[in-house]
Amino acid sequence: MAVVETRKLTKVFKKAEEGAVNDVDLVTRDGEFLVFLGPSGSGKSTLLRMIAGLEEPTRGDVLIGGDVVTDLPPRARGIAMVFQSYALYPHLSVEQNIGFPLKAHGVPKPKRRERVDWAASLLGIQHLLARKPRELSGGERQRVALARALVREPTVFLLDEPLSNLDAKLRASAREELTSFHKRVRTTTIYVTHDQVEAMSMGDRIVVLNKGIVRQIGTPHEVYDEPADTFVATFLGSPPMNLVEDTDFIAGFRPESVVPAEMVRGPSAPIRLRIRLVEFLGSERILHGVIDGGRFDGRKVVSRVATAASGGLGEGAAHDFAVPASEVKFFDRATGKRAAPRELSWR
Repeated sequence: MAVVETRKLTKVFKKAEEGAVNDVDLVTRDGEFLVFLGPSGSGKSTLLRMIAGLEEPTRGDVLIGGDVVTDLPPRARGIAMVFQSYALYPHLSVEQNIGFPLKAHGVPKPKRRERVDWAASLLGIQHLLARKPRELSGGERQRVALARALVREPTVFLLDEPLSNLDAKLRASAREELTSFHKRVRTTTIYVTHDQVEAMSMGDRIVVLNKGIVRQIGTPHEVYDEPADTFVATFLGSPPMNLVEDTDFIAGFRPESVVPAEMVRGPSAPIRLRIRLVEFLGSERILHGVIDGGRFDGRKVVSRVATAASGGLGEGAAHDFAVPASEVKFFDRATGKRAAPRELSWR
């Protein structure tokens, strides 16, 4: 298992005013599942492709296992990559697709079959070896692509949005399979996605990117509960974090932190909320409202409340809510970056 490191890695495409990736410094941990998360155009796939050797950096270096590999081709980096399309050969069987990298490297047929059987067994697709890709479901194709990467015994796995072509139900089961697979092989893995659910449920750590800049690196708990800036605060979470601007700071708090006042014990910031819209989501309700009175009068706030605790919270009326003081985060109004805690008063 190898550690991947980037040092001031930058990519500027011709005629672009800004870099697609800008001075990225990061180091994976041995055997971890690291997720690159960001919106479209954030630079996450470009960063992955530079690590893979498929994109040449404008400047900076890539190291794998302590060795600088910036000028090495992909095949010399000890990596295996799985793309969004899976790129399976339609005229080859599953067995031939999985064994193709070994055949290309001149591995004898008996050894190839041994490695193919091992990878297929690990991913539960032994019964599919004789089939062609067109006879497989999306989830089965994904496992075949993983098996083809696995037989190469790479030191690093690079996965570029491999689940994006699957429907919602299949994506959920595929996330579970990928997580279980990683726990078995413990190979350092870098995974690219724009889906925060994938990032939060699968990643040991998450690298949040926007406009080619790393905004935060941390565990799912850290990036969600302790966002480094207002971009991270609003990109993660559905609904996103509430942000209320004052003259010299921004106060942020998650919708699940805005609860009926009688439910809060200890220090809190009371808030009068006039509810405009209620979304019923089964076990919970999303309440869209505006602050009623005080210095933030009319500012929009969203609350997420368990259905069992939302009785009487109807549209049109004003209700007393509160936000636990420990759940309020503060950001600098000029830069958007985290700021020191302070007392929050709605009056």
